[in-house]
Amino acid sequence: MTPELQQVHAIFLVEAEEQLATLERELLALERSPGPEVLRAVFRTVHTFKGGAASVGHPEAAELAHTLEDLLTLVETRAVVLHAGLGSLLLQAVDALRERVGLSATGDSTLSLPAAEVQDLLANLVKAARPVGGAPLERAPEPPAPTEPESPAAPEQAPEHTLRVGLSRLDRMLDLTGEIAIARGRLATMLSQAHRYTPQQLLEAHHEGDRLHLDLQELVMKVRMVPIGRTLQPFARAVRDLALRLEKQVRWEVSGEDVEVDTTVAELLRDPLTHLVRNAVDHGLETPERRRARGKAPTGTLSVRAFHEAGTLVIQVADDGAGLDRERILSRARAVGLLGAEAPSDDDTLLRLILEPGFSTAAHVTELSGRGVGLDVVKRNVEALRGTLQVESTPGQGTTFHLRLPLTLSIIEGFSVAVGNETYVIPLEHVHECVELPDAERQPGRTGMIQLRGTALPYLRLREHFGLGGGPPARESLVVIGQGRGQAGLAVDALLGQGQTVIKPLGTFCQGLPGLSGSTLLGDGRVALILDVPALLQQTVKSPNPAASA
Repeated sequence: MTPELQQVHAIFLVEAEEQLATLERELLALERSPGPEVLRAVFRTVHTFKGGAASVGHPEAAELAHTLEDLLTLVETRAVVLHAGLGSLLLQAVDALRERVGLSATGDSTLSLPAAEVQDLLANLVKAARPVGGAPLERAPEPPAPTEPESPAAPEQAPEHTLRVGLSRLDRMLDLTGEIAIARGRLATMLSQAHRYTPQQLLEAHHEGDRLHLDLQELVMKVRMVPIGRTLQPFARAVRDLALRLEKQVRWEVSGEDVEVDTTVAELLRDPLTHLVRNAVDHGLETPERRRARGKAPTGTLSVRAFHEAGTLVIQVADDGAGLDRERILSRARAVGLLGAEAPSDDDTLLRLILEPGFSTAAHVTELSGRGVGLDVVKRNVEALRGTLQVESTPGQGTTFHLRLPLTLSIIEGFSVAVGNETYVIPLEHVHECVELPDAERQPGRTGMIQLRGTALPYLRLREHFGLGGGPPARESLVVIGQGRGQAGLAVDALLGQGQTVIKPLGTFCQGLPGLSGSTLLGDGRVALILDVPALLQQTVKSPNPAASA
């Protein structure tokens, strides 16, 4: 394939992914409420996909789409009745089309069939539904297949992630780039003739360039923002397939699809949401018989709500199922040694036990999920995104998971501290307060404990934790950090203040070191390390006897 055809094929794959996601959504809508308008939309999508597949050299995908059109024609003329089984076959046809063009399926893998088998099932259904001696179904003309010139085989390249951006935003970025270039030129001219200007005039010229740069930075961040609905859309199919497989009735509701989030955050959210949705359908919602016995409607509701709050993205995954069994959680926690004889005094602590690694209250852990199995993965993934996860549950009424996440992973508000000659950045959202370390604690050691307004607070010395060597200064400061209900202190030499921090990935040498999540460049060109607060908290708070290691 020539480089030009490779580019054409890459564009086709991006469009095909969107078309098939649309087709999946339209088929689910057709299944919920059959109607001519929805059916015509399905036809249009299938036909558009068929034309594109044939034009870039996917004749098998085009033929499968063609057979799907024949079947949809029979549904339109009511020669074939649309029932749950046929709905499943139509959705499997979407997976088969993905397979034919080299895309990944989104449905339940246990329900999917090979593309060739789906093609045969569709063709047999079309053949069986046609009247004997009837005229063949009218087919739309096939677009001509391109003739590909022979060329040396090119190495395969990984598909490039793409993002569609509004032209107005690109125009504004171009304008800002030009304005920054002018500001730079003006500042360079003024500096070369510095004797003609006052320091105040030079500083104002610098501030003007700085303002334009911040405008461009904000615009670039907005360009990366995508509606969260694109991430949530595939779950409609997953919920439908899981419910069918488990013989449950589930109503899928989504609100806040237009809420925007950084494309990287949206991509990394997919796995945690998959675990939560599977858990809710598998273990949260009851079967229709059990719901009726409890006086509830046979159809359960699984809803996802997304919204912005205080500069963060909040996603709530809620089901109206049986809720979490507190007695079973207590019993299981004692059995695996997570709790002693005394029960936690508050609900929050008790319910968070289901987020512990390997903890499960399910009598039988299925291949789909167990209530607790996989939730530690959710917690870990959410914390890796610098987010938090909370659980609420009411017996008999359901369970809600609250995910609170940053809107972007590229830039954070950070609080800088110094230890020896090194600078570390703490994400500002985790900084509660700064206090002076008491004189009695000014002795070398990794960890310790102080009394902060009558409450014991464990703390960790960054100097010893990172093995920096040297002695502490005469006065040390303690930065109180926290996440959720966990709180601890970090002993540092000096407090440098807050500011915006551009996150860079860690180099190979630093990857895997405990307590570090990234790096950044300081204004003087030095590298500062960004602290992984959840990891440091876990190490400090869970230390059985902090003073012992001092």
